[in-house]
Amino acid sequence: MQKERGLWLALAFSVVANAALGQIDPQQRELVQLGFSQAVQGASPVGAYAYYYLNEPNFFGTNITLRLALAPVYLDSEIGFAHLLGPNTDLGVGLAGGGFADNYYEVRQGKYVPSESFTGDGAEGSISVYHLFNPGQLIPLSGLVRVKARLSMYQGNDELAPGFELPPNHWTLGWRVGLRLGGREPLLWPDLAMEVSAWYEGQFRTESGAYGLEDDRELEARSDLFWGRALLIYTLPKSKQSMDVSVTGGASVNADRFSAYRLGGDLPLASEFPLAIPGYFYQELSASSFAALTARYTVPLNDAKTWSLSPVGSAAVLDYVEGLDQPGHFNSGIGLEAGYRSRNGVWQVAATYGYGFEAIRSNGRGGQSVGILCQINLGARNPGAASQLDRVIGYFPSHF
Repeated sequence: MQKERGLWLALAFSVVANAALGQIDPQQRELVQLGFSQAVQGASPVGAYAYYYLNEPNFFGTNITLRLALAPVYLDSEIGFAHLLGPNTDLGVGLAGGGFADNYYEVRQGKYVPSESFTGDGAEGSISVYHLFNPGQLIPLSGLVRVKARLSMYQGNDELAPGFELPPNHWTLGWRVGLRLGGREPLLWPDLAMEVSAWYEGQFRTESGAYGLEDDRELEARSDLFWGRALLIYTLPKSKQSMDVSVTGGASVNADRFSAYRLGGDLPLASEFPLAIPGYFYQELSASSFAALTARYTVPLNDAKTWSLSPVGSAAVLDYVEGLDQPGHFNSGIGLEAGYRSRNGVWQVAATYGYGFEAIRSNGRGGQSVGILCQINLGARNPGAASQLDRVIGYFPSHF
């Protein structure tokens, strides 16, 4: 039963925790997103997501927007009130909760450790203020201030080691501030995007202290995270060849296993700031600080531009969280995606393969993974749903 619950988490939750928006999204969206990634060798947690996403402007009022991400056992939602605090300042009230939201999977030096992994359920409420600094400009500059409270509740499973003490159930009081120039839509492969952003998040826990096997690890009372990203996605109008380049970096103070930056895998919609490295387990590496570069290039294979091939590569330099370190601070991987996009844009699907050069496995260095990605854009037939850079500050749930 516990193994089945863990799979439900992987299929239902992976990208619907801890919402992080740059502003209230002004565009109507209705999407179904599916993603699955599995290591070819070595036992690992299942990396996957499955959710329905709705963004509905003019929801019971011209200034009210409903944002909803719905998975089988988890709900993440926000009601946004445009111009409530001024002509360029919006207010959002969020509510999220459900099963397996705070599951923890221990991966240490390339080895998944079920005996030190456990189940966590969660619930969260938030209030967010969004401000547009340059109304009327082609590329928007937006600011975010958010306060939130999150309840995390832990329980063991059949594989948990005897004597393993779970971390205490607790509330996390958090605050996030950020600036974002431009943005990226919540689509599998946007045709156009540009972003430069900088963020800070503070986390204060009502309970803290030692836990684990003979109190060998620590739940910090407070953690502080600082990170930023620059990205560019551009598609050539005639050939439809596309490039996607992003640079992301982060640092922290008092990061622990729950607040660490988690790198690895190849699930592009797994968070607002996906820290992917092909060939690695999903979130295999836990970092207190990092700098990462990811590049992807897409080449159409037929005249209709429906079939495509995309080589991708990632490289990262990182410092590990205490207790989860491994030899070498450099990790890299390459991958290949074979994709199909329907003529009307409703369906997009891709099969993926990744090889992680420095991933630690039982036979030495080198890990492999395979996966599948799928997007159903239920609003693609709507002519008014075309993307415009000056209207987009995309939404993604975010969980490092």
